[in-house]
Amino acid sequence: MANPFETTDTEETVTCLCITVYHPEQEQKQVFRALKFCQHQQLRADELVKFGRDTNFCLFNFVDGRVSRIQFALHFFKHFNNTEFGFEIKNLSKKVKLIVDNVELAYLNKVDLPEICLVRFGDYEMLMQKQGGQSENYFEIRFELAKTPLWQDQREPLQQPIPESGIFYSDSPLEVDEDE
Repeated sequence: MANPFETTDTEETVTCLCITVYHPEQEQKQVFRALKFCQHQQLRADELVKFGRDTNFCLFNFVDGRVSRIQFALHFFKHFNNTEFGFEIKNLSKKVKLIVDNVELAYLNKVDLPEICLVRFGDYEMLMQKQGGQSENYFEIRFELAKTPLWQDQREPLQQPIPESGIFYSDSPLEVDEDE
């Protein structure tokens, strides 16, 4: 007699794109009020997922007149000669550039999303993290809300390398303890 555990189908895991969103005026303007937070939203694998302010064309909406009607789209795909799934992001705004990590996308430009990346446009910041799965039929998107900015300006001054001698020369005076 077969064990029921052995004969049950193995449940496929579903690829999930976790998107943490931030806007500096989210508390006052409620720009993310149309998004469902902390819920896995299952979508068909062949669906082109659009983000923007137009509720007639976009599945995920930002309630902000400064966002394009259709800002960008995500497309789920399977890598050629590979079992791994991924996402590509395409800028659909003629007015606003989309920045994926440090790559600037103009209108109709697209790029594959890395496993973890920061997507920015205008004052919007979105940390996108892919969690792998095997399902060819569906994927999921889950939104989280960040209370603090996700991106910090990287224009901090570079630190001077310390020479092999271990002595660091500087133009500014250094305070030295008399006992040294």
